[in-house]
Amino acid sequence: MDLNVGKELAALNRMSVDTLRARYAEVFGEPTNGRHKQWLVRRIIWRMQALAEGDLTERARQRAAEIANDADIRRKAPKSPPAAADAATRTRTCHLPTNGDRRVPIPGSVITRVYKGQSLEVQVLADGFEYEGETYKSLSAVAKQITGTHCNGYHFFRLTKEGGAK
Repeated sequence: MDLNVGKELAALNRMSVDTLRARYAEVFGEPTNGRHKQWLVRRIIWRMQALAEGDLTERARQRAAEIANDADIRRKAPKSPPAAADAATRTRTCHLPTNGDRRVPIPGSVITRVYKGQSLEVQVLADGFEYEGETYKSLSAVAKQITGTHCNGYHFFRLTKEGGAK
């Protein structure tokens, strides 16, 4: 059988889905439930080429079967996650001490700010703030020490949003 793939492909592309389904049944010898036109065209043209030019050799079929047998294929998903029981024993929860205000970073963090050309660093403690070796109860107290006038510490250190981001 001499097959002109270009002509056959053009003819298949012009067919309706119902006609393609009938052609599929003719070529494969069994009906299909598929109604996707492009899929039907590709499958039909593939089968026509296989019939015209010959299918895989027996050696190729055996090799494909060997590869398929070696593959670890899971047909069903596991019923329960494999590490679900283990996760509870591995996960630890601890509560970090906070002062209740979400604008202040967690204790141990360092707040930095450049003020009048000088880089300022304030260490966040569990019970206050440390600046140049001294402990202050609030950021406003630190800002007052730096500027010499009273100002809002959150605004001075630009901690106006939750978590210290601007």
